[in-house]
Amino acid sequence: MLLTQVMLPTGSTLEQTQKVAQEVQRHFLENEKQTVESYTTIAGYGFSGRAQNNAMAFVRLRDWKLRDRPNLRVKAIAGRAMAEFSKIRNARVFSFPPPPVLELGNARGFDFHLQDRGGLGHEALMAARNQLLGMAAQEPRLRAVRPNGMDDVPEYRVDVDWEKAGALGVPITSIHTTLSAAFGSAYVNDFIQGGRVKRVYVQADAPYRMLPKDLEKIYLRNAAGKMVPYPSIASGRWTSASPRLERYNAFPSMNIWGEPAPGKSSGDAMQAMEEIAAKMPQGIGFDWTGLSYQERMASLQAPLLYAFSLVVIFLCLAALYESWTVPISILLVLPLGVIGGILASSFRGLPNDVYFQIGLLTTLGLTTKNAILIVQYAMIKMEEGVGLIEATLEGAKLRFRPIVMTSLAFGFGVLPLVLTTGAGAGAQNAIGTSVLGGMVTGTFLAVFFIPLFYFVISRLMGRERPRQIETAFPTNEGSSKDH
Repeated sequence: MLLTQVMLPTGSTLEQTQKVAQEVQRHFLENEKQTVESYTTIAGYGFSGRAQNNAMAFVRLRDWKLRDRPNLRVKAIAGRAMAEFSKIRNARVFSFPPPPVLELGNARGFDFHLQDRGGLGHEALMAARNQLLGMAAQEPRLRAVRPNGMDDVPEYRVDVDWEKAGALGVPITSIHTTLSAAFGSAYVNDFIQGGRVKRVYVQADAPYRMLPKDLEKIYLRNAAGKMVPYPSIASGRWTSASPRLERYNAFPSMNIWGEPAPGKSSGDAMQAMEEIAAKMPQGIGFDWTGLSYQERMASLQAPLLYAFSLVVIFLCLAALYESWTVPISILLVLPLGVIGGILASSFRGLPNDVYFQIGLLTTLGLTTKNAILIVQYAMIKMEEGVGLIEATLEGAKLRFRPIVMTSLAFGFGVLPLVLTTGAGAGAQNAIGTSVLGGMVTGTFLAVFFIPLFYFVISRLMGRERPRQIETAFPTNEGSSKDH
């Protein structure tokens, strides 16, 4: 599916919004007949809020099997739609796919909150938001950066003179309920009609609640039961303010959405937004939410997890060999597998995401397995009295075939992940590519470097001498002659 957000200038009517929505509908149903199955528009509502100048469209695409060409994929459809919608001058229209995890956000890309942490006020926050949007429009790493909120709208503010109201005996509740019932509505009771219970609402008739001057026609009941005219206790004025209160982590905030530019990852886009946010005035901060927050937390934990993995491998090998030096020669082989995973993913243009990192962790374990096969055999030969060089060369020679066989088996096992297509293929391609690339270098480079690393570490640590095997019987001269 594909989502489309329509935002018109403040004060636009519902009819104007529907007219723009019809242009959007015409594009999808006429220009995208091969890809679009159905189209639904909701006017007066959007992710940014409920207002007459907002609209939301849900575009249902045809089945994946019917869109078997690259130009029929979601990204291509959204790109053509954005190029077409940029021609609409009286509205801002954005077309975007949903997020990969539907529970963590509403749109694909990053989810950014600009916050007023210094108590600067709403006007300063709006100025910072406009400044940030202007800088983001010039950033080559960003695309379709837009506010997910509503601009300030004109409001008519009622100022009540509480001293006059108190002198005339008009309670606060009477003022609030009368104004809300006249210009909004108020529930009063129920009645039964045709066996069904229906509610009764009161409201001023339409001609008497259209203009601010209609407030002068309202009378309020005071504590003595007499009617007091509204102009005697209150006045009004026009102002401008936000139509809804937006806060994030207790701070006034402005929600901003955006996407990475073609060829850039979400991490690059988030880094660009952080660099722009650092140039904001003092007192203006930012925070991430949704999938962007999870991505930022995961990226911060990745170095710690890799370090923890290396420590666990080292401790397991140290317990296996009862030595602190031998595991070092095995750990030196790990970069050989990592190099292959990075080169393969870079060659296919895959980003450094969580799937790539899972593949690298798998590659670390497989590369360690290849090193253990050679080192284990060399250590056994040295315990039998064979020299370091001879034991290492014999271990590399005899363990070459098992290493190649197991690596080929695992490589062909992940090959379907590398070549798969269809829905959900992105995650499989990322994992399979990093694992397959790591297996290639972790096998054909490791068979040469594992013996070298083991020989160098053993020589430096003084373990190159073979252990002498004690015989079970004494070998003095007399006993040998008698025997």
